[in-house]
Amino acid sequence: MDGRAVAPAAGTVLNALATGTGSAFAIDLETTATVSLTSDGDVSGEIADDPDADTSLIERCVELTVARYADRAGLEAGDVGAHVRTETEVPMASGLKSSSAAANATVLATLDALEIADAVDRIDACLLGVQAARDAGVTVTGAFDDASASMLGGVTVTDNTTDELLAREPVDWHALVYMPPERAYSADTDVDACERIAPMAELVAELALDGRYGEAMTVNGLAFSAALEFPTGPMIDALPLADGVSLSGTGPSYVAIGEREALETVRERWDDRAGTTRLLRTRTDGTRTT
Repeated sequence: MDGRAVAPAAGTVLNALATGTGSAFAIDLETTATVSLTSDGDVSGEIADDPDADTSLIERCVELTVARYADRAGLEAGDVGAHVRTETEVPMASGLKSSSAAANATVLATLDALEIADAVDRIDACLLGVQAARDAGVTVTGAFDDASASMLGGVTVTDNTTDELLAREPVDWHALVYMPPERAYSADTDVDACERIAPMAELVAELALDGRYGEAMTVNGLAFSAALEFPTGPMIDALPLADGVSLSGTGPSYVAIGEREALETVRERWDDRAGTTRLLRTRTDGTRTT
């Protein structure tokens, strides 16, 4: 019994580290997971093109999903094993929610292998991946904001302390991503520094809940770039051409939204910096089986 699913990456509107409230939007970079069920009870994982990568997150996703839903598929959870393999367009530790995309794709691929993917609520599936991320230690907040955007598509606002979806809106934006060559791991983030800018994060949350996503992104980006000691130069490059621009996640990537022509000009500026750029669209369809 095999299953396959793809999940989009996401960019940041509001980083949840300051207050627990976060906001993100799905973008057109994908992670694909393939799950093959076995009858030996063992779970193994593999990340394409990176044989030494830590597979604890995707393995934990399979374990939690099987434990929760195997009986609904008419199976004994203890007897069900699996091998999961992921392939991705999303650079790891880049701030573009690679972990959330991998978790969502793995959970849905496991449900697809169990032949019950259409019967499981997408938020419930998303929360399994969030729990797996916490168990694997790859997130500080649980990243429900990032995970919900990847699972549902569009832009979401969440309370990560209660795993509550506060708002979701489908959006159709052009998005420009700048990925410096450095990597930054969420689990290594200076949380204390982020918590000190809580008043700014509260303002960003108000803007996001009012649908003023571009302004929210820019305030978030300036505040968190300062707190996490990332350069604001890439943001200044994008202003005032972009409708909004932010450090994505805990860096080092930046994401800008706006009109395609304006973003092409921003791209010329970002191309002068070390790293790579991608001009994308947002995604409204979220994680799906294939």
